[in-house]
Amino acid sequence: MTRKGNEARNKTTPGNNSLSSHREDQAHRAYDDSPDRFRARHPEDAFAGASGVLFEQAMAQTRMAICLCDPHQPDAPIIFANRAFRTLTGYDEDEIIGRNCRFLQGPGTDPAAIARIRAAIDQEDVVVVEILNYRRDGNAFWNALHLGPIYDAEGRLLYFFGSQWDVSDVRAARTDERHARDLARELSHRMKNMFAVIGGIVNFTGRARGIENEAREINERIQALGRAYETTLDEASSGSIEVGQAIRSVLGPYDPDGRRIEFRGNGLRSDFSAVSVLGLSLHELAANAVKHGALSRPDGRVTISWKRNGAANAPTIVIDWIEEGGPPLEPEAVPAAPASSSIVDKMMGMARGNIKREWRREGLKATLRLPLREEAA
Repeated sequence: MTRKGNEARNKTTPGNNSLSSHREDQAHRAYDDSPDRFRARHPEDAFAGASGVLFEQAMAQTRMAICLCDPHQPDAPIIFANRAFRTLTGYDEDEIIGRNCRFLQGPGTDPAAIARIRAAIDQEDVVVVEILNYRRDGNAFWNALHLGPIYDAEGRLLYFFGSQWDVSDVRAARTDERHARDLARELSHRMKNMFAVIGGIVNFTGRARGIENEAREINERIQALGRAYETTLDEASSGSIEVGQAIRSVLGPYDPDGRRIEFRGNGLRSDFSAVSVLGLSLHELAANAVKHGALSRPDGRVTISWKRNGAANAPTIVIDWIEEGGPPLEPEAVPAAPASSSIVDKMMGMARGNIKREWRREGLKATLRLPLREEAA
């Protein structure tokens, strides 16, 4: 690839000599001439003309580490490595050319990954494998290696192409994610045990004091909380939970066949503290629908939807609960406001939210609003 154009542009007046020299130095540092040398050493291969220029430009400019190995020489040595490869590994070109790629392996390299690479080479196949490699200074890094054959126009094997990408940060993130999932499973197990113990205490106390019905209601609320927390623990480490997942978990037992409660919502997320409010509030609405509302009749249905609303600096979660097909209601016979002791109203108030009810003849319509933390949205 010629640089005559650059040389012509760099001819400046004497007053600009220092600037011209600086630009020329920058251009020299930015230019990777290893593809030039490779083509010069291998003129017999099909990298001539426009294809050769494209090869030079691609290999010189890409930030992906790339090397070529010659499978026809003993031990399939590296015959080309671009600057990104040298930067990634820390080796100079004269320390790379002529060596097999295994010089990047070390004590922590997995033999199974090595075996996959050898099998791909033997079978002239393509393989993508993550392998632990080592830089010149001894530091290890996770290398996402993409290896495959290159053929000429007649189908003869010319080289093996290898691209390398440092995915150490990705691997670390995966490890953290797996640790968070393991922790969530352990917490879920302990939480189930905790709720079981609490339920046992409530049942024992209810029987001892002759208030079994009250104890049963309390236990139903405890179980609703347990379902809401159990299904959202995996996400708790991220600082937010998916609202729809919590809603479905709480209401699932009230519609075991999945035909009477319709869910309408998207991937809205909220802070983890919203779980308890959502869990108990929706449980109370569902329990009331089973006793007196739409779910007390075979053809009754409930539609629940959720969305983000409110101003940018004060977003809210809006949940609409709509019942249809239950016992006909006479709106004038229903109090306009619930009793002050309503658990839902108290829960919503403590969370700085509110609930509005509309008693329609076809069934209850309730709208719940909760603050939504912007960073959790």
